[in-house]
Amino acid sequence: IHSNMVQLISHKSIVVTVALLTSPSSSFTVRSNDWSFNRGVAVFAERQGGMEYKNAATSILSNFMGKESKGQGDGDANDSMGMNDSSFLSKIDFTAPKISNVPLETLASMLDAELYEREWFVTGNVNPIYFSDEFEFQDPDVKLSGIEEYAKGVNKLFDQETSRAEIISTVVNENTPNTITVTWRLSGKVNIGPGLTIKPYICYTDFKVDSDGLIVFQEDRFDIEQWDILLSALFPFLIGKVTSQPAPPVPPREVPIMPKVSSNGGFNFEFGIGQLFK
Repeated sequence: IHSNMVQLISHKSIVVTVALLTSPSSSFTVRSNDWSFNRGVAVFAERQGGMEYKNAATSILSNFMGKESKGQGDGDANDSMGMNDSSFLSKIDFTAPKISNVPLETLASMLDAELYEREWFVTGNVNPIYFSDEFEFQDPDVKLSGIEEYAKGVNKLFDQETSRAEIISTVVNENTPNTITVTWRLSGKVNIGPGLTIKPYICYTDFKVDSDGLIVFQEDRFDIEQWDILLSALFPFLIGKVTSQPAPPVPPREVPIMPKVSSNGGFNFEFGIGQLFK
């Protein structure tokens, strides 16, 4: 199997060849039907429900995504965390009052506690009070606008019975101004076709905070290349041979404690949390 080429063959005998160039020195452009390839990055100019697929392979695979996440309404013990019942999405008040002017260090601690409990990078169980109305998200594959679109998107993409976003740390980035960086381990399955298992890998989420203390931009980075992620999902027998080994388990850590704060605008944080899910 050529490491730079993956052939995806569907049950309808449709063959789609996706070029995954791993060499940063490669540079070429091919244009056909609004597809463009440049320096090994595939960009597909398409929007579905406010989502733009930046990577050609992701756009193709999105056509095989189920309409509903597995585990919706199953009602097991994980429902209290919002892990197996996406009905909580309809209960989130996306117009809830925002926090404002919280010190960056405090905000990092708040996000650490929230993410540790909610794992919203895979569940979609977000807390909108942290996010600007101008919020935008992007990773190497997808770009979208709006925290509600983000919540719905990740909840649909990830299998809610198996997927985990285990938080390793949430800290103020010392090298990038007004930025909080979350380090976490992704594992589980994605709802594409019969379900693809994700080889565990480490993600880095950068939250850009605006002058009001709200998250205005989120960018996700990965510790392995895109071709590695895709090959490992499609051909798991290549893991550790052609592709890298899975990320090791997350070491045990103390459960983060939510700070007690009030914003300068008089918004009481503890009160606000209680109002979100009434």
